[in-house]
Amino acid sequence: MSTADKAKDLQALHAAPELLRVVNVWDAITAKVVSEIPGTKALATASHGIAASRGYEDGENIPRDEMIAEVGLIARQTSLPVSADLEGGYGDPGGTIARAIGVGIVGANLEDQMKPLPDAVKAVEAAVAAAQKEGVDFVLNARTDAFLKGDAQDPLKEAIERGRAYLDAGASNFFVPGKLTEDQWTELVGALGERKVNMIGIPGSISQEAAQRIGLARISFGPWSQNTALTALAELAERAYDGGGLAEGVRKLN
Repeated sequence: MSTADKAKDLQALHAAPELLRVVNVWDAITAKVVSEIPGTKALATASHGIAASRGYEDGENIPRDEMIAEVGLIARQTSLPVSADLEGGYGDPGGTIARAIGVGIVGANLEDQMKPLPDAVKAVEAAVAAAQKEGVDFVLNARTDAFLKGDAQDPLKEAIERGRAYLDAGASNFFVPGKLTEDQWTELVGALGERKVNMIGIPGSISQEAAQRIGLARISFGPWSQNTALTALAELAERAYDGGGLAEGVRKLN
C-alpha cells in the first residue's frame, strides 16, 4: 500500500463512528508486536518513549535526524498506517513533516507548547502545506498543552480557542492531553465537532465507553505504554533479586 493510501486509511479511521484506539510504540520490536495484535488498526509513536530509549530527555532534546530515522524504522515494520509524535516540529514544522512523509509516516502530533497563538497557527499551516506539497492527505493532530502548562486561567476556554484556530488552519484533529472531566470533553466536542478531538489514556482518564459516547475520535497512551513495559521489566528484576524468576503467563513475542 502506498503512503498516500495509508494516509487515506488513517483519515477514515479517525472519521469512523468507532473510537480509534492506538497503542504507542517506540522502536522496531514494539511496533512489530503491537501491529500483530488482533484489533490493531494503526500505530502511533511517542516522542517521550523514543527519546528515553535513546538516552535523551523529552522535549526536542533528541536530534531531529535521530527521531526521523526511528519513526521511519517503525513504519517499515508494518503495513498499517503510522502516526508519529514529532513534538513541536524541531523549529521547522514544514520540513519535519515532509521528512516524516518521506520515511512512510502518514500522521503526526504537533505540539503548540503554548506558544503565542499566531505562531502556533503558522506552524500548523506550514505542516499542512508541506503535506499538501507531498500529495498526502496527512493526519495532522494539532496538540495543545493548555491543560498541562498550568498558565491559562481557563484552560478549557483556551483549548477551545486554539482548537478552532488549528482546525481552521487545516489540522485534521485536535489533541488535548491532560486529565479532563467528562463534562469538559463534552464541551470540547460540542465546540469543535464530533470525531475531531483526541485524548490520551492516563490514570484517571474517562472511560473508553464515555469517549465513544461523547464523540471523541481517538485514544492513545503516550509514554504509558513504555511505562507498562518498564514496570514488567522492573518487576522481573525485583523477583530475580528476591530469588524468583519469570512471572506466569509471559509470552515469547520476539
